[in-house]
Amino acid sequence: MEKVISDIGIISEKEKNSETGLISKENNSGKKKKLYVESYGCQMNFSDSEIVTSILAKEGYDTTSDSTEADLILINTCSIRERAEQTVRNRLNHFNGLKKKRPELTVGVLGCMAERLKSKLLEEEKIVDLVVGPDAYRDLPNLVSQVDDGHKAVNTFLSREETYADISPVRLNSNGVTAFISIMRGCDNMCSFCVVPFTRGRERSRDPQSIVNEARDLFENGYREVTLLGQNVDSYKWSSNKEFKGKAQIEKANEQEIVNFARLLEMVANVHQDLRVRFSTSHPKDITDEVLYTMIRHENICKYIHLPVQSGNTRILEMMNRTYTRNGYINKIDAIRDILGEECGISSDMIVGFCSETEKEHKDTLSLMDYAQYDFSYMFMYSERPGTLAEKKYENDIPEEIKKKRLNEIIEKQQEISLARNKRDLKKVHKILVEGFSKRSDKHLQGRNSANKVVVFPKAAFKKGQYVNVMVNDCTTATLIGEAVN
Repeated sequence: MEKVISDIGIISEKEKNSETGLISKENNSGKKKKLYVESYGCQMNFSDSEIVTSILAKEGYDTTSDSTEADLILINTCSIRERAEQTVRNRLNHFNGLKKKRPELTVGVLGCMAERLKSKLLEEEKIVDLVVGPDAYRDLPNLVSQVDDGHKAVNTFLSREETYADISPVRLNSNGVTAFISIMRGCDNMCSFCVVPFTRGRERSRDPQSIVNEARDLFENGYREVTLLGQNVDSYKWSSNKEFKGKAQIEKANEQEIVNFARLLEMVANVHQDLRVRFSTSHPKDITDEVLYTMIRHENICKYIHLPVQSGNTRILEMMNRTYTRNGYINKIDAIRDILGEECGISSDMIVGFCSETEKEHKDTLSLMDYAQYDFSYMFMYSERPGTLAEKKYENDIPEEIKKKRLNEIIEKQQEISLARNKRDLKKVHKILVEGFSKRSDKHLQGRNSANKVVVFPKAAFKKGQYVNVMVNDCTTATLIGEAVN
């Protein structure tokens, strides 16, 4: 991403984190060994780091926020863009400087880069001691032991079964109010620009009861919001009949044995009316009216949908293998507005400069933005990734300067739309879940409304984890500003 606009709501935490990383917090319970975890990329990666920390806690590791104190350093990596990979390489070079001073230090790579670049990282560049793919985290104690014995260690096996359903994550960077719950792993979509199916494997869904139990446990421990995570949550499907594994087979199972995403959403919402429920990410080809009607039935299911479009042009969408047309996507937007109303928050992902994209096709993306009226968007220049279908089939033929120009145009368009959408919220009362202090002042608190918009208001006597009604009096492109009311 060439241009990061972090103060106007254009680029998400997901994108900023892919540049800066999130580090493990300090947890000193008296264990002898120290683990330092640095995570990059999407929310799934951060969730995975919490699973890894839980596994290693049972092996005698506390977490540290200072890499110089660590016995084991793990970087959870992202391969979705070239810049994200380069950021990780820079960090690995830094950690190798620490290792030269402390040869007993173990450095490992987890996640998507581990799967994609295992041989290069271990054998050619020799900058890591162990490489662990997203489905092999249970093997970490054994792999660390191999390194302690003087060997390099690798496990990037992709499973069709692993969901880590029985592991209780250690909340590394939690505010104590909001938490992620992974409901499925992998992806069966083969978008031509994306490496995820190759690095995270086939799609499989987690036992719904384990998800409900995790949500209930979080609520009982003071959390008041959960986000259900998956590469494509709307394709969540679980059957109690173990005979039915694949997506095609599961359709044959008795309907009473199947839990789809709409049903799972309702099960989690029923944990407690004071537990807010969000989800990410939805795929336009899979989101159903059943999900939308489930959302409208439950006040505690937040009225916000992240619905990536990627392009507003049907030819480009076909090249991207997105399996929907421009008009098909517009029909999904219409359904959301018709069922959930104009106040429902909608965000999107967009890629400019995809292979052979013309100026007219770029304008189709701009016009779709006008139609959809996104509250915010995550926008990127196309970055060719090795091994993807696009890299094999198409030429990355759009010059960098044209990509930058188009990126700036959609950012400018989104700024205008974000401000207009936020102005619609003026002089209205919003129910806010307090997540902590405002980034700019400890005299103000911040939280989000149902539509996922950040709201800032004077602290008064309110505390983190409370619900507060706030009258919005002012706004920027990224933030609503107001005062608490009875």
